[in-house]
Amino acid sequence: MPTKMRTTRNLLLMATLLGSALFARAAEKEMTIGAIYLDTQGYYAGVRQGVQDAAKDSSVQVQLIETNAQGDISKESTFVDTLVARNVDAIILSAVSENGSSRTVRRASEAGIPVICYNTCINQKGVDKYVSAYLVGDPLEFGKKLGNAAADYFIANKIDQPKIAVINCEAFEVCVQRRKGFEEVLKSRVPGAQIVANQEGTVLDKAISVGEKLIISTPDLNAIMGESGGATLGAVKAVRNQNQAGKIAVFGSDMTTEIAQELENNQVLKAVVDISGKK
Repeated sequence: MPTKMRTTRNLLLMATLLGSALFARAAEKEMTIGAIYLDTQGYYAGVRQGVQDAAKDSSVQVQLIETNAQGDISKESTFVDTLVARNVDAIILSAVSENGSSRTVRRASEAGIPVICYNTCINQKGVDKYVSAYLVGDPLEFGKKLGNAAADYFIANKIDQPKIAVINCEAFEVCVQRRKGFEEVLKSRVPGAQIVANQEGTVLDKAISVGEKLIISTPDLNAIMGESGGATLGAVKAVRNQNQAGKIAVFGSDMTTEIAQELENNQVLKAVVDISGKK
């Protein structure tokens, strides 16, 4: 997708996210909104930028109170309690855990504060009871696009039985759906494709370690799929660290400056699908 088109789409998504919070307090001229970003990956930097831009462009004066949960349920819970104590007008969050974050979201909802989820949320029962809106892209379609890119690569290189390892973020349902979409399209176009390993490595340091172990334990590995930005960059670095550049391809998710540089280099990283709010 051309950069301008992707930017326009992303800003519309972020405007919709903030707009959901504003709608919950439509009569207000000034609003205070709490925004919680799941972790420090590039995707959430993009979301943060998009939320800030949408707040600036709003006809309502918006004060944002922001934090990064760093994937920690206790940090998420503590910050939500702070927002409840300050009686904010709405809370925007990407939940750390489908089940573990449920009580936190419930406390905010029972305090009369609308909660708007994006990307990740609590379990469906909790969403129905305590969440005012849940905005999410289509992770299955996300994965299908990446699967198509991988299939193009394998077909072009005449690899009819590729072995692929996955570095995942499957504590979150969106990541499970990304992989399912990836596998569905890849195997429909390259029937001999095999997923030979699937291990968690959401953040960069762990993804590098997991990637290196996967490469060492699977000498004939053809590619790694990264389900998140951290997993993607970790896979690329693992391939380089093991001197496998040009031999093992990486197909990844979510855009950052460093990932963009690797994509332009094209020696290891062959394709990325991105949904964020960053210009």
